[in-house]
Amino acid sequence: MSRASANVQMVGKLTIVALGMFAFGYALVPIYRAICEATGINILSLAERQVPGASPAVQAKGSVPANTQVDTSRLITIEFDANSRGPWTFRPAQRSIQVHPGQLATVMYEFQNTQNRRMAAQAIPSYAPRQATAHFNKLECFCFNQYTLEPGEKREWPVAFIIDPRLSKDVTTITLSYTFFEVPGTGNSAP
Repeated sequence: MSRASANVQMVGKLTIVALGMFAFGYALVPIYRAICEATGINILSLAERQVPGASPAVQAKGSVPANTQVDTSRLITIEFDANSRGPWTFRPAQRSIQVHPGQLATVMYEFQNTQNRRMAAQAIPSYAPRQATAHFNKLECFCFNQYTLEPGEKREWPVAFIIDPRLSKDVTTITLSYTFFEVPGTGNSAP
């Protein structure tokens, strides 16, 4: 077999492999959907699900089920507090909100590094009354990470949470308090 013939044959094989890879990549989404439906692990967004026999308008409105875990029979006042250990500004965007147990809520906290140097800091939460701690479920919180801020830098961070409906009915107010402090030895060098 000549070298030119071997090269043509290799290019043909590589072309077939490339076309096969493209076809497989193109078919991945329908294959993924079929596997999710067959196994019941349907992690597709609720908006993408089809309701058999429903009109498109009904599917758009009615395909998202109501959250039955929300206890609409009572309201809990959540108060927000911010303390800082250092010369910077740290405060909640709002002082309190009322939520139903089981309802998702999000509150923003504002922070500004008022120092003339870079700093790293972290927040530690505390709760009152203490029995609320186990029922205050944070889904997103700036307290999960340390942050480095440049001199004068301002940031806003969210706290997304749900109060577990199993919280004792005699608890009507919860205080979420954060203490924001500088983390020694990280990010505190002069810029």
